[in-house]
Amino acid sequence: MFYTYVLYSEKYSRIYVGFTSNPEARINHHNHPLNHGWTAKFRPWTMIYCETHETKEEAMKREKQLKSARGRQFIKSILGPN
Repeated sequence: MFYTYVLYSEKYSRIYVGFTSNPEARINHHNHPLNHGWTAKFRPWTMIYCETHETKEEAMKREKQLKSARGRQFIKSILGPN
């Protein structure tokens, strides 16, 4: 199983979209103090959305969709009015 997920940094009002085979480990990695990637600058992250996919290809395709303008609108609908 693979997962497409959306993280939200309330402190910085940032969204991150990714895919993984282990969502729990992935959120821990994004929030870990030794992570020095792009997401490190906007910690802490909260997983606000996660979907299951049968294949890696499906998860990657959905990640790309969520990163599109329509996908961003969908994510903002999850967050609600600010």
